[in-house]
Amino acid sequence: MKARYLLVLFALLVALPQAMNAKKKKEVSIQLYSVRDVINKGTDLNVVLKDLAEMGYTSIEAANYDNGKFYGKTPEEFKSAVEKAGMTVLSSHCSRGLSGEEVASGDFSESLKWWDQSIAAHKAAGMKYIVNPGIGVPKTMKEMKMYCDYFNEIGKRCQQNGMKFGYHNHAHEFQKVEDKAVMLDYIIENTNPEYVFFQMDVYWIVRGQHSPVDYFNKYPGRFTMLHIKDHRELGQSGMVGFDAIFNNAKTAGVKNIVAEIEDYSCPVMESVKKSIDYLLEAPFVKASYSK
Repeated sequence: MKARYLLVLFALLVALPQAMNAKKKKEVSIQLYSVRDVINKGTDLNVVLKDLAEMGYTSIEAANYDNGKFYGKTPEEFKSAVEKAGMTVLSSHCSRGLSGEEVASGDFSESLKWWDQSIAAHKAAGMKYIVNPGIGVPKTMKEMKMYCDYFNEIGKRCQQNGMKFGYHNHAHEFQKVEDKAVMLDYIIENTNPEYVFFQMDVYWIVRGQHSPVDYFNKYPGRFTMLHIKDHRELGQSGMVGFDAIFNNAKTAGVKNIVAEIEDYSCPVMESVKKSIDYLLEAPFVKASYSK
């Protein structure tokens, strides 16, 4: 009897750490801009991806699309590298602003040709989302309306290729154009939800002196993705209010969260490790928002 008891106790002790680790597994993507300093120093991308996967990140968002390639790799090579590391390809920051001639003429067909090629490359890389990382403040309402039409058309083409198109904010979108409309609100209200979603960068909303939750309530269902960011490591500043943000994610329409660490108080890889540890340990962060 005693031997049997010891065997059961041993089995429980072995299973306990595994159960704890299973509870901590969450779907968290990382914006590769977070590790730009490491990549730019020449560290093998395959090594970086493997390290990120071991930390617990489950997917990536690229930030280095250029002329049909991602970080110098073909779409197929990039997809293979990410999957070999144990993660999936989720999204990419990619943009092309309208030229002065296009704004003046109202004809952005030349930029759309570029987008057709880019969309094909992103599809080959296995992307689910393409996100415009932001534009400057338009000078006129006419230009701002043109950008909304432009985004709708890009989004339509993404949808036809099995992807979704989104817009990522900073803080300058709270400026008014011609003193008539708040840029962010206007873009949300004048893009088709069928073609354009929003990737809210919660840090920049707060830095713009606004509340992410207020925007969730004002435009429910429009924020398919969140950029989870802080002044440095996630949770470091105490200013963002992550608990309220995550507790209202359903209202926002959140399907995916992406960690982005732009500044550090320690070495880069240590910083991104501290950041995912914060999310894995936070009781208000769900294991998945895509289900």
